[in-house]
Amino acid sequence: MKTSHQVSLKPYNTFGVDVKARDLVTIDNEDELRNLVRQVYADELFIISGGSNMLLTRDLDKTVVLINNKGIKVHQETEDYVLVDVEAGENWHELVLWAVYHGYGGIENLALIPGCVGTSPIQNIGAYGVELKDTFQQCEAIQVQTGEKRFFTNAECQFGYRDSIFKNELANQYIITRVRFKLEKQPHNVRSDYRSLKNYLKEKNISDPGIEDIANAVTEIRRSKLPDPDKIGNSGSFFKNPVVDDRKFKTLQERYPEIPHFKQSYHKVKVPAGWLIEQCGFKGYRKGDAGVHEKQALVLVNHGKASGQEILELSKNIRRDVKEKFNITLSREVNVF
Repeated sequence: MKTSHQVSLKPYNTFGVDVKARDLVTIDNEDELRNLVRQVYADELFIISGGSNMLLTRDLDKTVVLINNKGIKVHQETEDYVLVDVEAGENWHELVLWAVYHGYGGIENLALIPGCVGTSPIQNIGAYGVELKDTFQQCEAIQVQTGEKRFFTNAECQFGYRDSIFKNELANQYIITRVRFKLEKQPHNVRSDYRSLKNYLKEKNISDPGIEDIANAVTEIRRSKLPDPDKIGNSGSFFKNPVVDDRKFKTLQERYPEIPHFKQSYHKVKVPAGWLIEQCGFKGYRKGDAGVHEKQALVLVNHGKASGQEILELSKNIRRDVKEKFNITLSREVNVF
């Protein structure tokens, strides 16, 4: 366990926002974490891992905890699947590459999503027709008030669209330390029906894709559409794609016949938030160093020295204009602190 004081968190958040932490503690194993939470009051702790799904708007007069425990281990193996235990500090994309290399399927559609494994259940990360909940078995977590360990099953996590129990009634109460996934062995159930993924595979003349083909395709698509946080600060998709009922969608479609959409159920339709934002004129918009990406309007960016407050203000303006134009209220995917 390593402790530093008055530390800039710019290297630890993908937006590259320069705010300071009163204390920064790096945790390398579960025992260190338990000792820490027993020494520091729960409301004095702020957890940071990959820093990929957050917007920091102020200095933190707290003990910021950097979860850095590493390790990937096969817990159980059968002819059809493996159960894999992954430490919270592991990089998510590196886990995807590890799984593909070993021939384990199920998370290849989630390639190149930024962040660490420990934060993935909180957000129920998802992309290209797949969500984390599809392979999630359980996670281990430490209660910040007591230091006690608890196991959460898939059902107990109450996963929803970019949502889980850890963002709602148990927000800020647990620190996830390890996640277990159930991954497929051959033959894999390859999921390639997502429109842009299907089009990419067709262009490349890949008619019978394997999990490596899917991971490579997703990686190339994401790189072509989304900015690299190492080159320009961002946190990926800033807003969730809104889901509206059939009646509201039909009204929208009458006004905007070209509106893209994805049927979710008999009465529900998902509308791409990026399209809504682009129609409001924000694609490529910039005010100071806070802006909207030129290729994907769903991504807010920091061109260098934008503050978290400036990025937050831009997001509020976007929500206001989308509400006025489409009568749809966008929900943030990024957590704001």
